[in-house]
Amino acid sequence: MANFLAFLMLVSFWVSFISGQNPGLEAPYRIHTLFSVECQNYFDWQTVGFMHSFKKAQQPGPVTRLLSCTEEEKKNYKGMDLAPTLEVPSMSRHPKTGDWYPAINKPAGIVHWLKHSKDAQSTDWVVILDADMILRGPIIPWELGAEKGHPVAAYYGYLIGCDNILAKMHTKHPELCDKVGGLLAMHIDDLRVLAPLWLSKTEEVREDRAHWGTNITGDIYGTGWISEMYGYSFGAAEAGLRHKINDNLMIYPGYTPQPGVEPILLHYGLPFSVGNWSFSKLEHHEDGIVYECGRLFPEPPYPREIKLMEPDPNKRRALFLNIECINTMNEGLLLQHARNGCPKPKWSKYLSFLKSKTFAKLTQPKLLTPPRMQTEVAKEVKEIDEPIKPYPKIHTLFSTECTTYFDWQTVGLMHSFHLSGQPGNITRLLSCTDEDLKQYKGHDLAPTHYVPSMSRHPLTGDWYPAINKPAAVVHWLNHVNVDAEYIVILDADMILRGPITPWEFKAARGRPVSTPYEYLIGCDNELAKLHTRHPEACDKVGGVIIMHIDDLREFALLWLLKTEEVRADKAHYATNITGDIYESGWISEMYGYSFGAAELKLRHLISNEILIYPGYVPEPDVKYRVFHYGLEFKVGNWSFDKAKWREVDMVNKCWATFPDPPDPSTLEQTDENELQRDLLSIECARTLNEALRLHHKRRNCPDPTALSNPALDTTKDIANSRKVGRFSKTDDIESNPVPRNHSQESSKPKVRDGLFSTLRFWIILLWVFSGLGFILVMLAMCSGYTSKGSSKGKSNKSRRRSYTGFLKTNARDRQGRKSDASL
Repeated sequence: MANFLAFLMLVSFWVSFISGQNPGLEAPYRIHTLFSVECQNYFDWQTVGFMHSFKKAQQPGPVTRLLSCTEEEKKNYKGMDLAPTLEVPSMSRHPKTGDWYPAINKPAGIVHWLKHSKDAQSTDWVVILDADMILRGPIIPWELGAEKGHPVAAYYGYLIGCDNILAKMHTKHPELCDKVGGLLAMHIDDLRVLAPLWLSKTEEVREDRAHWGTNITGDIYGTGWISEMYGYSFGAAEAGLRHKINDNLMIYPGYTPQPGVEPILLHYGLPFSVGNWSFSKLEHHEDGIVYECGRLFPEPPYPREIKLMEPDPNKRRALFLNIECINTMNEGLLLQHARNGCPKPKWSKYLSFLKSKTFAKLTQPKLLTPPRMQTEVAKEVKEIDEPIKPYPKIHTLFSTECTTYFDWQTVGLMHSFHLSGQPGNITRLLSCTDEDLKQYKGHDLAPTHYVPSMSRHPLTGDWYPAINKPAAVVHWLNHVNVDAEYIVILDADMILRGPITPWEFKAARGRPVSTPYEYLIGCDNELAKLHTRHPEACDKVGGVIIMHIDDLREFALLWLLKTEEVRADKAHYATNITGDIYESGWISEMYGYSFGAAELKLRHLISNEILIYPGYVPEPDVKYRVFHYGLEFKVGNWSFDKAKWREVDMVNKCWATFPDPPDPSTLEQTDENELQRDLLSIECARTLNEALRLHHKRRNCPDPTALSNPALDTTKDIANSRKVGRFSKTDDIESNPVPRNHSQESSKPKVRDGLFSTLRFWIILLWVFSGLGFILVMLAMCSGYTSKGSSKGKSNKSRRRSYTGFLKTNARDRQGRKSDASL
């Protein structure tokens, strides 16, 4: 039997090896591609071209054609086998309004697929394309930067309705409206939320005939034909989705690509030409070319002819894309004719070219960053003498722990990150114990790197959660292959208002950028002299950090070591030395940063225009990029202090939000400084609440109008946490590392519920009587067994002895475990 099992394991290994899968590793994310068509010849030849390019591009995962047909159309339809197909009820003629609008079949088909396809249950990522597209390479969502809540899409600049009255009429969040379409790559969970909104908003915009005008929609025909595109943008805004907009992945044949850009998708929605040859899809609306043996679209010029007609290398690339599009469709038609049983076509120069190695090489899959492409790009740039200096890659980091306190801050920061236009990716460094992770619910709140918790120092036993920040950065650097040139480090209790980029704030290698923390007086006194060899290089900075990755690699471990060193120096916790009014060493991590940087003589460019605390008066005309709500701030009688929400679960309780700030229209206009201060405070609070509302919507929380009063329930939770004395001085220091004058609220007295107390008394009494009764019954049974005679005495004694020994052993084990736990 053992030999047989070993044989099966060996066979399993070789099968996985041959199939290209590594034994013991999880399968990659599952991708599904969708495109929508109708039962017409017009869509059939597009389907043939699409499917052929899909296979040629080596797009991973299955593909489904969403085929919208009436019962009458299906009777004569011949193209059922052109692609893997899900039949979808046609909505070309709207069942309620009678409006003729075939474009609505796209969102309607996707809603139908989500409800009725088994594939939708086993998919992680969805790529949605149009039938009139040719794939040139694989479209892999996560490689394009797609994240949950943050799809990737192509730019549709003509959707001007996102900027005017149209958006204000059709979405509650016009500021979230993105001008996107064509290529869509998103997480399946986002699609489930978006699809019904996409459909309903399409219907809504289509019915709004009063606003079909070109000056409002951008539709040059003024017919409402692009209502479906607005349906998508408005639906995504309602769902709180913000897109990563990529203008380089898709191109219309006839357009010239940017120098060095290699598009992976051709969208032939517009007419295009090469010399005297041209192609327009509308000229083939009724074309049965799929079913007519040997017939292809008119052959375009050959590559060598293009080289002679166009000397400019970039324009020449555009012409190559034009002929690649039509040649790929013709190649697909040839193969489809063969599948249809057509006779082998007669030899021709053009057919020979389509079957040649030259054409195969020209149309091999284009990857996003293969070395071959980089070489060609460098050559093209040199030829046209237009050197490109791309901005360096950026990666944003922030550190948190496994608590709901940090979770609602994460929701706020992630929402603002997507709104801000911050380039690059973002990672949450999540420091948790193994026990915390077992109970933790917020894994999907942000792209996350998990870090062992250092809150309780493994060597000293010191409780200091702030050390997790440098420890997490060190762990991340040691476990992740970082391709970014600059790292932006933030705190979780921040709201981004705009991008923070190294080029704008002049960061450089050896010259990081940060914001002023003037209260770090230890940089000027004996503390710096004790903890760094270069006290003159100590900068009083923190909050936002922009640092070159090479500097961070050298610096991160020093940041951690200096934090431990300052934290251990209890003799110098005094306020007159550290500036910490609590004298608790809580800002040791901040000094760890400044002293670690001083050791390497990293001198900072200090900017006052990056960060502001809500409640502070802003400098005139400064566009601050970050709110840091580490301190309590007020507007009139309204106030917000993050410390008071330490124990409240804002993310897992549906529709929990913070008390809304005052309406800006109610503010006093007499003092301009105070007005601007209050407007910023309101903006910060509103952004936090908006982030929570969109988070709850994505969680599919029930309609809030059906709930009694979520805000009241949340307030009740806060009151309860105050009753048991959770907001101690220590808690307040932990949540507010920046020294400040703090007036602590007195704990409210406990209020006893008489009914509950009485009920609890009778339950306890009943439990006691039940226990006594059980003991009496057991004693009676034991005495009965004892009186049964001596014939079984020895065995019983033996059993009792062994059982007693077992109890003693367990007692010793328990005592040992208690001793271990106390260490």
